[in-house]
Amino acid sequence: MARKLTAPVVNAESKVFWDAAREGRFLVPFCTACGKAHWYPRAICPFCASEKIEWRPGSGKGTIYTFSVMRRAKDPYAIAHVTLAEGPTMLTNIVDCDFDRLKIGQPVTLVFQQTENGPPAPMFKPA
Repeated sequence: MARKLTAPVVNAESKVFWDAAREGRFLVPFCTACGKAHWYPRAICPFCASEKIEWRPGSGKGTIYTFSVMRRAKDPYAIAHVTLAEGPTMLTNIVDCDFDRLKIGQPVTLVFQQTENGPPAPMFKPA
């Protein structure tokens, strides 16, 4: 990817996620009180307000819910909402592909892309 990626802001709620990303692992927060996965990483469940959050390995699989190709950028890129196999939908980028062949509902798999002086960011490529 030619486009430089700004390092994410790592805070107390997301540190576990970003530490795992540095190791090449993708974690998804699950609430043990209501049983639902959620995205983005946070310490309180957005569904039931429980603090009983557990980090579980994600499958790295998902489908494109919607996307847009930013063609006017110096280095064009595709931004997308990807619905993870675990349930939640995350905002991310689609990489390593022909943007003209992307489709809503298309299966995608996780890849990590390096950021500037920070942990790698989770992105997706067509499966």
